[in-house]
Amino acid sequence: MKLTVEIDPRSGFCNGVVRAVQQAENYLQYSPRLYSLGAIVHNSVELERLKKKGLEIISIAEVAELHHDVILVRAHGEPPETYELARRNDIQVIDCTCPVVLRLQERVRATWQRLRESQGQIVIFGKKGHAEVNGLVGQTAGEALVIGSIAEIDAIDFSRPVALFSQTTKDPDEFRRLADCIRARRPDAEVYDTICRQVAQRHKSLVAFAESHSVILFVSGRESSNGKVLFDLCRSVNARTYWLENAAQIDFGWLKDGDSVGICGATSTPKWQLEEIFLYLQDVTKS
Repeated sequence: MKLTVEIDPRSGFCNGVVRAVQQAENYLQYSPRLYSLGAIVHNSVELERLKKKGLEIISIAEVAELHHDVILVRAHGEPPETYELARRNDIQVIDCTCPVVLRLQERVRATWQRLRESQGQIVIFGKKGHAEVNGLVGQTAGEALVIGSIAEIDAIDFSRPVALFSQTTKDPDEFRRLADCIRARRPDAEVYDTICRQVAQRHKSLVAFAESHSVILFVSGRESSNGKVLFDLCRSVNARTYWLENAAQIDFGWLKDGDSVGICGATSTPKWQLEEIFLYLQDVTKS
């Protein structure tokens, strides 16, 4: 079978994840163990690699049991109470909160404080329970309303002032549609497009990449929120888009002789994982 294979040059870890992984690896060069509060990246293959180096994933309940230790806060960020718990328990924090997320947290907190006098409400477009979203809600003492789609818009109290923010990895087009619906019902609503520019640009380039190949192999952990969004985006413009986590999951029934295969992934997918699948397909093509 002859195939033309290309890796999407814009795929791979986002800058925030790169920084978190590098800091974890740097620490583990000199220590046999590092606790990570939650999965440092939503990718089981990469997590397994880091676990072999000594990374241990723990929950906030387990952090409460630690004293005089070290934890890593991942790129998603954490609510203020996590840092207060660490202070009380004399825990050193390696804070890898993405700078984009950190600025968003500060913006949400400042807007919430400003709108309190007018009984305003903070609305966050995001995935309920997602680590980044939990960190944002924490900036508002738990008062922010989280909605995951336009279908949930009736949960907003339009008799009160509204300020809309977004989880940094959401679909830019879906956010704009939600913002239009909110403004239609509350024209003075404050709308803040807080989707990461790197993520927004990837959406545009990924559409062109998916359209330029006959088959797309989308590589991501199944638990990745960003992976779900980007996979659906690829599938919307190329019906022959398939989700996999490693080369062993490739079904050659997906492929035809002469296909142009594009390999891409989520912001939580490392470059080495894309390259592994590229090399595997090259070897199969030669045999």
